[in-house]
Amino acid sequence: MLYYSLNNPAARVTFKEATIRGQAPDKGLYFPEQIPRLPKEFIDNIDRYSREEIAFQVIAPYVDDTLTEEELRRIVAETINFDFPLIPITPDIYSLELFHGPTLAFKDVGARFMSRCLGHFVRDNNRPVTVLVATSGDTGGAVASGFYGVEGVNVVILYPSGKVSSVQELQLTTLGKNIIALEVDGTFDDCQRMVKEAFSDPVLNDHLFLTSANSINVARWLPQQFYYFFAWQQWPDKQHPPVISVPSGNFGNICAGLMAWSSGLPVNHFIAACNANNVVPVYLQTGEYRTKAAQPTLSNAMDVGNPSNFVRILEIFDKKLSSPNASPSSANASPSSANAEPPSLRDVLSSVSISDEQTVATILDLYTHHHYLPDPHGAVGYLALQRYLAAHPGDKGIFLETAHPVKFYDVVEPLIGSSIPLPENVKPLLNRQKHSVRIAPDYAQLKDFLLS
Repeated sequence: MLYYSLNNPAARVTFKEATIRGQAPDKGLYFPEQIPRLPKEFIDNIDRYSREEIAFQVIAPYVDDTLTEEELRRIVAETINFDFPLIPITPDIYSLELFHGPTLAFKDVGARFMSRCLGHFVRDNNRPVTVLVATSGDTGGAVASGFYGVEGVNVVILYPSGKVSSVQELQLTTLGKNIIALEVDGTFDDCQRMVKEAFSDPVLNDHLFLTSANSINVARWLPQQFYYFFAWQQWPDKQHPPVISVPSGNFGNICAGLMAWSSGLPVNHFIAACNANNVVPVYLQTGEYRTKAAQPTLSNAMDVGNPSNFVRILEIFDKKLSSPNASPSSANASPSSANAEPPSLRDVLSSVSISDEQTVATILDLYTHHHYLPDPHGAVGYLALQRYLAAHPGDKGIFLETAHPVKFYDVVEPLIGSSIPLPENVKPLLNRQKHSVRIAPDYAQLKDFLLS
């Protein structure tokens, strides 16, 4: 399996090279030259497999021979050594809880997989690797945890000052050692822009061995397919695939879900559940793709006005927005279904924008009437799914609960009027000292810091 730059399909690299580079030299994102098709027998008999075997079968074609089977199985086992329960909320709606990892967020999966791959790939390198990453919240903590103490790897995390939760900030600023946090006086889009400039700066890249741990990196992005298959393994009605609602900001998570679907995972429909940052909902409604400045919201990890991974979603569908003869069940017809027109993006994906006021009301509704406490991102996913199901009677679905509500206790606790019990792995954070370096949203300052 080789990977090409979305800016230059002729330039091909291995999984190892794509992982180490993070982004192509021409600033393009890497994409696999083909999407592997999993055997129907595997999908139909998924109940018989362990989670470790499911994850191995899903990722092995992408890794190819850059890792031995023994090494890949070890990495997979370490990546997913926590629970991914599917919890019924109503008769028609289930929550896929992705917050049972070390930093209480779905990004633990991608960060743990990538850190182990990269650590293996650079272990014989004579130059230390600098992992440069922008975060709108959970990525920073997951990357810091995944790479903490990894030999030969230094991590520099850029995050927007005052726009991440207090728990998120502690997770990415208190480890020390090989983890450095840069607090940027700007937005996540500023952080992401500065990181992209660093990767395209020839002077900086002559001095440093740079790579990325954002979802633009294939080793962060592709393993996020795992928990979509884990959800299908637990889904109670295999005759009727679920609608899946994914809280979406930079669109790496839902893009991984669409890759899983393209590989044969049964899914009725996908919903990209967005907050006030509505670039993609507007695009799907109008056909006009216009990025804009990120707007701060309660679901801060989705405060993205220029989602990097959406270009990969367009690539999955060969940039085809609509099909003239689409049927309501188009999403169930996979891209390789015989005698069927390949589905377009609109056939498979819809997207909605949920306001902060609606998010607050949804948190209260779930807590009061269903005895379930979501985080703000999960609330956005739940409401988007609830609305879709109301318009499609007979369908059932899953929303992704992407982070533990305690990570947003300063938002959630005042709403419910009580304290959220602290998980054991959060309690030590409260006694740690924050360490960050404050910089302006100016690439020249980032470059000077990195060169020093």
